[in-house]
Amino acid sequence: MSAKTANISEATVTRLSIYLRCLQTLEKEGRQTVSSQELARQFHLNSAQIRKDLAYFGAFGTRGVGYCIANLKDQIIKLLKLNKEKAVVIVGAGHLGQALADFQGFNSGGFRVVALFDIDPAKVGKKTAKGKSILHAKRIPEIAKKHNVAIGIIAVRPQSAQAIYDTLLKAGVKGVLTFAPAQIKEKPLTKLRAVDLKINLETLSFFLRS
Repeated sequence: MSAKTANISEATVTRLSIYLRCLQTLEKEGRQTVSSQELARQFHLNSAQIRKDLAYFGAFGTRGVGYCIANLKDQIIKLLKLNKEKAVVIVGAGHLGQALADFQGFNSGGFRVVALFDIDPAKVGKKTAKGKSILHAKRIPEIAKKHNVAIGIIAVRPQSAQAIYDTLLKAGVKGVLTFAPAQIKEKPLTKLRAVDLKINLETLSFFLRS
């Protein structure tokens, strides 16, 4: 199945992930079909937006019936390329890095954390609360090649973020998610997503009433 356009926005892809979670919830409830209106009403979404987003990728619904939940869920999984497991590495074994390594969400649904790295001698060789070994960062190229790592997660200090990003790219990693509060210069043919919790807090602060 191919998209009608190669320029699908990140916002659309993000909404696909939201639709997937909603469909999984309905499936657990034993539901078999759902309309865009009902999906929107139950999960506080926009029915017109749902139809528009899905129309980019084909016709999934049946007039008068709605969407087959199991089929639409499987199609979105394929669109998001979650039907094949992707290996993930995390660099930075501080509190955040270890929590991410042990987080079930990063070890299911198409993802698997294969390694956690650091350079601190006090951490290297130790294990997380759920038993994941902490390896020295010099082994990033070796592990990335061995497991065909697709995604790297950066959870280091800001001043180290660019160097780690460059190291991951040299090791063949094409997708990077960074939690480091630093501006990273993105390289061509890769995808970088930043999660800056402080910026989100500051944005919320702006909109709070005094």
